[in-house]
Amino acid sequence: MSIFRFRLATLLRLRHAERDERRSDLEQSLSAADTLRRQRQALNAEQDDNVRLLRRLAGPGSGNVGSLLQAHHFGTVLKARNRRLAQQEAQAEQEIERRRLLLVEADQQVRVLEKLAERQAAEHQRRADKLELRRLDEVASVSYLRAHRAQEGS
Repeated sequence: MSIFRFRLATLLRLRHAERDERRSDLEQSLSAADTLRRQRQALNAEQDDNVRLLRRLAGPGSGNVGSLLQAHHFGTVLKARNRRLAQQEAQAEQEIERRRLLLVEADQQVRVLEKLAERQAAEHQRRADKLELRRLDEVASVSYLRAHRAQEGS
């Protein structure tokens, strides 16, 4: 019997490529979210430093009002940046979830085609085994008939 060829092999290859692309997209989103988290951590550390500076400048004996105002303004700028980063992180998380769902769907499509290929390959093998068994039965029958005729002729 012929070698098994899955008729939808091209579609399966396309689905594999799509799944790999979705996986890559998800990895990019995860990387972007990680970068935002690191930026936010650095910004939080900078805010902590600014709070310490404000406390020192506002303490007794420090009469530099200009520096105090400047540090306060910088703290406001840092808070605004922190809010923007928090919004970007929330958007990144939404994008991660969206891409994760796309990957799950693409993976499911691949698995469906792979199962179909497995079933068709098993059916092909079953038919090949059945055909081989028929051939062996035929050979055995012919051998038996020849042997039986040879006995009758003797």
